[in-house]
Amino acid sequence: MPKRSAALLLYRFPVGAGLEVLIAHMGGPFWAKKDARAWSIPKGEHEEDEDPRSAAFREFEEEMGSPPPVGQVIELGETRQASGKIITTYAVQGDFDAAKIRSNTFEMEWPRGSGKIQEFPEMDRAEWMSLERAGEMLVKGQVPILAVLADRLRANGNPG
Repeated sequence: MPKRSAALLLYRFPVGAGLEVLIAHMGGPFWAKKDARAWSIPKGEHEEDEDPRSAAFREFEEEMGSPPPVGQVIELGETRQASGKIITTYAVQGDFDAAKIRSNTFEMEWPRGSGKIQEFPEMDRAEWMSLERAGEMLVKGQVPILAVLADRLRANGNPG
């Protein structure tokens, strides 16, 4: 049975700009000096019997430090990652202060082999980006989700 994750992608249409999405840079020493392909849609694993939509909202709040804005939820479907993991993604239009994220943390031995356990944020920063820039920054397996969002928005009469 493949692992399952649920994600929540916020989007907005700022005045004088095109569609933007909120993505976050992954925390910890492995990602510290990486930028391109080191960003993710806020997401997390959930159990097979857990509602993915609820999991997506919970994971957003854990990784961003506050609940997402209230709005109409758009289902973006499932995306299979190279690892086999399946991500179920939802989108909500709204604003969020990216500068104020307070991510949950994880512990790991660092430096490796040192015996020293350190704590790191799951996400160390977030940023609103155009679809084009987000497509360059997201881990490759999540890039197709951006096209699905743009297609859904166009189908609903919004500029994608």
